[in-house]
Amino acid sequence: MLTRKQRDLLEFIHKRMQKDGVPPSFDEMKEALDLRSKSGIHRLITALEERGFIRRLAHRARAIEIVKMPEGMEGFAPRVIEGDRRDPPAGALSVRAAAATELPVMGKIAAGVPIEAISQVAAHVAVPQQMLNSGQNHYALEVKGDSMIDAGINDGDIVVIEEGTTADSGDIVVALVEDHEATLKRLRRKGGMIALEAANPAYETRVFRDDQVKVQGKLVGLIRTY
Repeated sequence: MLTRKQRDLLEFIHKRMQKDGVPPSFDEMKEALDLRSKSGIHRLITALEERGFIRRLAHRARAIEIVKMPEGMEGFAPRVIEGDRRDPPAGALSVRAAAATELPVMGKIAAGVPIEAISQVAAHVAVPQQMLNSGQNHYALEVKGDSMIDAGINDGDIVVIEEGTTADSGDIVVALVEDHEATLKRLRRKGGMIALEAANPAYETRVFRDDQVKVQGKLVGLIRTY
C-alpha cells in the first residue's frame, strides 16, 4: 500500500509523461509535492521501486519504467520514462558487435632482463579480429619489465604477436637468444649482426651474431587493463 506522497509522485510522473512525452525533473517533482529537498524525492522513488511500482533503468539518466499503477487509475499502459536524451554527435559511428578471437597467452615475456624461453600456455585472452593479420597465426604474452616503456609498452601489458621467423629492421619482435632467453625488443640488422634495442635509456642495446638470435614473431597489437 502506498502513502499519499508516494501515490501523488507516481501519478504526477505518469500524467506528465502522458501530457508532454517527457518526464519531470527531480526539481519539478520536488515543487509539485511541495518538498523542501530532492532527497525526499529520492526516498519516494526508492520506496516506489521497492514496492514494485517502478523500475529504474541502469546507466541511463532520469530513466524510469512504470511497472504498475495503484488500483482505480484507468488508462495506464507501462512505458519508459526517459530524460536527458540527446542526439548523437555529428559523425558518431553506430555501435555494433565486434568479432573477437581467443589467443593463448604463452606466459610472460621480458621487457628488461631476458627470461627463459616461453613454451607453455598460461591462459587465453579475447582479441579483436581487426588486430590480427588474416591467414597468420598469433599468440599473446604478458610483458614483464619496463625496457619498452618509451614505445608505449608497460609492465603487465598483454602484447599480441604474429608468429613468424622473419622481421624487418625496426620491428618490435619476440627474440629467442641462444635458444634459451626470450625477450621483447626492437630489432636492428647491422651486416651480419643483430642489435636488440630497448625503448628505455636505462637499458643497453645488446648485439649478437645473426645465428645467435631467432625471431619468434613480431608485435601487432597491445591490450592494457586499467
